[in-house]
Amino acid sequence: MRLEATALLDLITTATSKDEAERNASVALLPVGSFEQHGDFLPLATDTIIASVIAREIAKTYPVFVLPPITISCSHEHAAWRGTVSISARTLHQVVTDIADSLAASGVHRLVLISGHGGNYILSNVAQEASVEGPRIAVYPHVSDWDRARTHAGLESGRHEDMHAGEIETSILLATYPEIVRQGNETADWTADERPHLLTLGMTAYTKSGVIGRPSLGNSNKGARVLASLMQSFESLLAVLERPG
Repeated sequence: MRLEATALLDLITTATSKDEAERNASVALLPVGSFEQHGDFLPLATDTIIASVIAREIAKTYPVFVLPPITISCSHEHAAWRGTVSISARTLHQVVTDIADSLAASGVHRLVLISGHGGNYILSNVAQEASVEGPRIAVYPHVSDWDRARTHAGLESGRHEDMHAGEIETSILLATYPEIVRQGNETADWTADERPHLLTLGMTAYTKSGVIGRPSLGNSNKGARVLASLMQSFESLLAVLERPG
């Protein structure tokens, strides 16, 4: 299945320059996803869709400027699977930094990187470097935000167990675009809690299917509650970024 054109427009802003001038947002959201395998049942664009959905939900409540997503990032641990495409960490660093500089030139000096892919470790460094003299860039959701959302939604698997293409990603997609979750996802569970050499050996050392987690536990109600929690948790980050000084 595929996303229809109208659904795609939900994920990419259709605002005009006039709209943004009237909004006059001080904070921009940049969804950062990936293009990588998610087993046989979730799309390669899963992380990009989820990051974009989170940004969209936040924008329903808060006055933010939503940018189109970065769709290819650092997915090197998934390189063995056909369809996965990566860029280097240094390229992602430069792209995000260039975007932040461009936003600042037009008067938007705060940027939140909505991270849909846990392998983009470099985003934390980007945020730290940019914020030495005061809050400028942040990464969201933080680990604590994800943990709070898991508890709020009643997820049955923990963050470590539910590493990739598992309960939380399946739930978010079932809550938003169920037509892109393929048949068979409910029998695709794969457990690999011990992954000491993941960065060196890649995912193939710990999973044959590309899944590490239990997608069978996913459902739309959990996904909706995860998104609701993330929308609420964003308020405290926005307060930090909008703090005078």
